[in-house]
Amino acid sequence: MKIPPTASVCGLACRSCSVFIGSAEDPPRLRRLAELLGLSPEEVRCEGCRSSVVCASCTSCSFRDCAEARGVPFCGACADYPCEALKTFQAERPHRRDLWKDQERIALVGPEAWEEEQAARYRCPACGTRNSAYDLACRACGRDPSCPYVEEHREALAGYLASRPPRSSGSGTS
Repeated sequence: MKIPPTASVCGLACRSCSVFIGSAEDPPRLRRLAELLGLSPEEVRCEGCRSSVVCASCTSCSFRDCAEARGVPFCGACADYPCEALKTFQAERPHRRDLWKDQERIALVGPEAWEEEQAARYRCPACGTRNSAYDLACRACGRDPSCPYVEEHREALAGYLASRPPRSSGSGTS
């Protein structure tokens, strides 16, 4: 099975992460995120969970380490899925709401097809720009909601963002 470097073990879509978007195509966003995290842009830069360039806050991913130790490609392939650690992780933030569905899709269609589905889920229907779950309005054209994922989970995403200290637009990390 070929696994793209942006198909995370836990089922998050790396390409829709604010850090990945900043690293791949939006350097000002990457600089804002680095500033918020108290790190340099190079320390924050990420090319996907399975790549050799991973955000400093993700270098010690317990899910990646666990999957490697158990010899499984994704959490959903583990005999202990879903474990308590993954349940806690999933419940902490609204961009993780669909991890169970995503693990099912990965098993059903494979990681490459799943990744293509995720690309469409986070793309602005009006202009085609990739957005993160925390870009409530499209970062390029301003369409609200920015993408199908935001449309589906807007209430939870907006509530989460409202509960956090004020940040500059588009700075939510995954």
